[in-house]
Amino acid sequence: MSEASIAVVAVGNALVDVLSKVDDAFLDEQCKKYGMEKGAMTLIDEQRAVELYTQMPDKLEASGGSAANTMAGFASFGGVGAFVGKVADDTVGQTFKNDMNGIGVKYNTQPLIAGPPTGRCMILVAPDGHRTMNTFLGASVELSPNDIDRNLIFSSKITYLEGYLFDRELAKQAFITAAEYAHQAGHRVALTLSDPFCVDRHRHDFLTLVEHHVDILFANEEEIKSLYMQQDFKDAKSAVDDHCEIAVLTRSEHGAVIVSEGKEISVSAAPVKKVVDTTGAGDQFAAGFLYGFTHGRSLEESGKLGALAAAEVISHIGPRPLINLKSLLAA
Repeated sequence: MSEASIAVVAVGNALVDVLSKVDDAFLDEQCKKYGMEKGAMTLIDEQRAVELYTQMPDKLEASGGSAANTMAGFASFGGVGAFVGKVADDTVGQTFKNDMNGIGVKYNTQPLIAGPPTGRCMILVAPDGHRTMNTFLGASVELSPNDIDRNLIFSSKITYLEGYLFDRELAKQAFITAAEYAHQAGHRVALTLSDPFCVDRHRHDFLTLVEHHVDILFANEEEIKSLYMQQDFKDAKSAVDDHCEIAVLTRSEHGAVIVSEGKEISVSAAPVKKVVDTTGAGDQFAAGFLYGFTHGRSLEESGKLGALAAAEVISHIGPRPLINLKSLLAA
């Protein structure tokens, strides 16, 4: 096993999030007009992204992307992490790079010189806090195996893969390359399924990835049921236990269940006064769990850190913590 100087390296979409609080009428109109699925993620083209951007009120813009948000939370806990993701050689891409390095996450993926601009995710936040995402992937889908630094993967205890990136063949190849490097080094591979519609599109490939390359799986209730085509959560969690070392299954206000080697650990949701925006809840749960797990905490303790981080992020607009998550370690 090679020595690890980095706790977690994440491979995912490098995006800029554009968030806007909207009323139900606006959301219903957009869903009807463009066929969006309320509460889910829809892939859109550049023209649609520009059109939606002009209609969104009171926009908040911040560097995002699911795995990048997880690494932001991980760094906020005090973890040493890195990120691999593709931006374009443009102003938005430079902002993303500066943001990641500024929060202490190592990021030096070479930008795309010719091709689409840096990707962005347009997030409509409903009055109940749930979010509907419209994602223009842009340069992020141009990530290829050539962007996977073997030395970086060999230096990381866990390689964390973002399911959203799975929509292009090159990205799938990059995942396999990263997973193979990690296992060659004797280290673990983690995967987040990201979205039930993402699972629906790539079920066979995800199942192959989970069964042969993944040690730690992150999924919410709908995602894990979709992966194993089960109507009942109990049947889905039984199926996943046969395929990976640890499965971290989140259930919103019902907390989470951690399944490992035939055992189940229940983790209660941390209290929150008001749910403002659920964007980033799963990302920050993963951040807390990964921090605990890579710093010698038990599965239950790691799950509790995940729940605390998720509760913090849903209490405000935006997918990244507004407090120093290190303050939660004594909770």
